[in-house]
Amino acid sequence: MTDKKEPKKSLKKQSTESQKSEPQKSAKGMYYYIKQAWKKPDSKTLRERMIGWRASDVFTRVEKPLRLDKARALGYKDKKGFVIIRVRLIRGGHVRPRPNKGRRSKRMHTNKNLKMSYQWIAEQRVSRKFTNLEVLNSYEIGRDGKHYFFEVICVDPQRPEIKNDKTINWITKPQNQNRPERGITTAGKKSRGLENKSPTSKVRPSVRAGKGRGK
Repeated sequence: MTDKKEPKKSLKKQSTESQKSEPQKSAKGMYYYIKQAWKKPDSKTLRERMIGWRASDVFTRVEKPLRLDKARALGYKDKKGFVIIRVRLIRGGHVRPRPNKGRRSKRMHTNKNLKMSYQWIAEQRVSRKFTNLEVLNSYEIGRDGKHYFFEVICVDPQRPEIKNDKTINWITKPQNQNRPERGITTAGKKSRGLENKSPTSKVRPSVRAGKGRGK
């Protein structure tokens, strides 16, 4: 008995089969490269920017977001009704200040504010300053030895462009007002410990409901 020889495959068929087996590499978009650039920003450029930010007001309205990838991921749109506010915070606010005049407490200090992040505090300050706007979200753009810098995304709920947009008109409803004060922004939920769920968690529905055992 002689074995039958299998017919040899042509080179063209082999090349086409190898091309099909290899997955095609997807092209990266613009937001991907912006995100990668912000992981290690140029220290000299960022230092020069922060020098100007320190000389400006605490609340400054900017035309365009500095971190476009982060702003778009948090719900920003380049249309009427969206406002970007840059805010500056002094670091070290969690230290207990000692009163130097006026009425003092018996232990000569005030309570710490350790349960709120700087980002959450920045959102609340913007919300109290601009009462006609609703805070959507925020992100950090820089920090130095004395200050934190954030950009806060705000929405004007009275604009017709916002009311007619199905993706953002939920913010015009009364139950979605005063988001930073209620801790329902992204920074607020993270600071409250609501990012993860666990059967032993004491932070849901709130720390107060858990009798202060959550934080």
